[in-house]
Amino acid sequence: MRYWLMKSEPNVYSIDDLERDNVTHWEGVRNYQARNFMRDDMSVGDQVLFYHSNAKPPGIAGFATVSKTAYPDFFAWDPASKYFDSKSSPEKPIWMMVEVKFIKKLSSLISLDSLKTYPELAEMMVLRKGSRLSVQPVEKKHFDFIKTTLST
Repeated sequence: MRYWLMKSEPNVYSIDDLERDNVTHWEGVRNYQARNFMRDDMSVGDQVLFYHSNAKPPGIAGFATVSKTAYPDFFAWDPASKYFDSKSSPEKPIWMMVEVKFIKKLSSLISLDSLKTYPELAEMMVLRKGSRLSVQPVEKKHFDFIKTTLST
């Protein structure tokens, strides 16, 4: 099992939306490294920190799990979609998505500023200056610390 942090802007798709829907496809990833993580490394059952980005404050809003492995992001083929990519096609898909399933919404957001105060989390990718990947690996020790010590 692996652990991930997946970012979504809450005005686009929030933890509340995932709680309502229970399962969603994680479409629109248009960074090759993030795509490769989903395509090559994610497995059903992997655990996810659901992170609200571009929010005030940004932070971890809840937990999810990967419920379906990577498959082509069909939004890339729809000219009406904001995720359209003319270089991608059903025959040669470039972009991938996974499905995630709701696990738990936190009673209060664990803000990015709060995460930065814990020496136990100092090596987390999301805390590194300039780290903007929307899908990123999380070490088990960091996931466990957040789940057991910080989440309520």
